[in-house]
Amino acid sequence: MAIPKVTIIRVPFGLGAGRPGAEYGPEAILQAGLVERLEQDGIEVVEVSDITPPPVLTAVVDPKARYLPEVMDVCGRLAVRVAQSLADGTFPLILGGDHSIAAGSIAGATRINPKLGVIWFDAHTDLNTVQTSPSGNVHGMSLAASLGWTDWRIEDAAGQYTPVQPSNVVFVGARDLDPGEKDFIRKQGIACFTMHEIDRMGMEAVMLQAIRIASHGTDGVHLSFDIDSVDPREAPGTGTPVRGGVSYREAHLALELLSEAGCVTSADFVEVNPTLDINQQTSTLVMELICSLFGERIL
Repeated sequence: MAIPKVTIIRVPFGLGAGRPGAEYGPEAILQAGLVERLEQDGIEVVEVSDITPPPVLTAVVDPKARYLPEVMDVCGRLAVRVAQSLADGTFPLILGGDHSIAAGSIAGATRINPKLGVIWFDAHTDLNTVQTSPSGNVHGMSLAASLGWTDWRIEDAAGQYTPVQPSNVVFVGARDLDPGEKDFIRKQGIACFTMHEIDRMGMEAVMLQAIRIASHGTDGVHLSFDIDSVDPREAPGTGTPVRGGVSYREAHLALELLSEAGCVTSADFVEVNPTLDINQQTSTLVMELICSLFGERIL
């Protein structure tokens, strides 16, 4: 991709997850040297700003949608910031936080790029609704909200909302799906490259297909990268690890191919939990992966 100007948006929010710690992820990624590394690679970081997490004003009234008011508050403000970044001609790079914030990232992106493709790197597919979620954790509902399948969504000031189309969504690295999510994927015909497909086809073939699907007829592509897509041996610092994931080199290759395709117009990197990390291994990996997305190469 052409070297962009980047707006980094930190979202230190973790109430959408089942365990605390993801709220410390953005700072850990920055402490790993992200800004310095991007500038070394010739990327101009225009701004580093924060979405301040709200106070917890409500108890968990609905155990099927835990802390939903706080999630919606954060996502609503994030959507405004993402849309402004795109309108200003900069690339919004969102650092989470748990994966619930992706509902805000995508809502903001669709205000500028209404025909948005989404590539969702994740061990999970986050397609649950309040009715289907076995845990009530909203980070497992964020993509369902972006598709318009939940009772809640992130609207703009005029109450408008542009859902992502299922035909423009691609999953990569999935390996832990709930029954309701499997039903959604099958009924909607969403492209889902599980670890089975990655094992059989190889990451290059998977990514070439993912890029084709997500970019076909779209205004841009949002990359949502949950670090639990990577095998926990490489990325132990995350709250919902699932063994058998993407390798270190497969992850880098995937982002290098996205960089070469030049189709990604916004991105969030989520679910780094420094309280579970070992020697900053996970936050450093995310920093390196972001640099691969922006064009850094071995030689």
